[in-house]
Amino acid sequence: MVFGRGGHEVVLWDREPGQVERALSHIAHTLPVMAEAGLIGNAGAVGRRIRSAESLAEVLTGVAFVQESIVERAEPKQALFAEVERIAPADAIISSSTSAIMPSIIFGALATRQRCLVAHPMNPPHLAPIVELCGAHFTSPDVIARSREFMAGCGMSPIVVKREIEGFILNRLQLAVLNESFRLIAGDYVTAGDLDKTFKDGLALRWSFMGPIETIDLNAPDGVADYLDRYGSTIRRVGESQSGAAPWPSDIGARLDAERRAAIPRDKLGEAIAWRDRRMMALSAHMRAENGKTPR
Repeated sequence: MVFGRGGHEVVLWDREPGQVERALSHIAHTLPVMAEAGLIGNAGAVGRRIRSAESLAEVLTGVAFVQESIVERAEPKQALFAEVERIAPADAIISSSTSAIMPSIIFGALATRQRCLVAHPMNPPHLAPIVELCGAHFTSPDVIARSREFMAGCGMSPIVVKREIEGFILNRLQLAVLNESFRLIAGDYVTAGDLDKTFKDGLALRWSFMGPIETIDLNAPDGVADYLDRYGSTIRRVGESQSGAAPWPSDIGARLDAERRAAIPRDKLGEAIAWRDRRMMALSAHMRAENGKTPR
């Protein structure tokens, strides 16, 4: 859907039988809803750009950009990319959607690794525009630049991870919040429900259109330096308590699942995901309409 709305012909393939058919069904359902929310123009035109392939050789014929989204383990990705490298056109950019694995691990054994990078979007990519572009030391700067231009042309908001690091930027930030959240819940400081409310009724309202650095810059009369003069010692002290804190317990998953399933039964998760997507569509449409109106 991301590449199709960018005007590109898209071909899908998966080794697992039925997976592409399920994807195409999801796309056919989702595109009209996106159009209704004002996030795309002609849903039919976008949908007609997306088709399936019967084999890896077919899906790679004439391809300019490859996006892999298989299981989050290095070995299957390495094996797949060895096949992709052998079949894909020599000038095609090859990318992985991995959430955390560094590109040097995934692509290091390839002969044409200079054209390879990570292009990590946030879930769901058709509603959240961020995409992290991370190359290894062997990735060509031109490949990074071309990928950034390509993603921007598809309506995404690309950032460049300047040096590879496990988890990249988005997930390192997200996991820092999750780790602290697990500790606070496990330490019986707050329930999972109230912690979520802290974000959706608090931090998320600012962070939906400002990053944390911009937030603190606007939270003191004279900007970020003034903010750090006022609160820097507190930030350091709390940070030290977090880094030295005991790890969250292994049973936290079962505890959180019990609380969440009491709120949303397992058989209602699909409806909740659809509700999330509709809310994100509305927020995306609002942010698009408001883009550029903030004083600079």
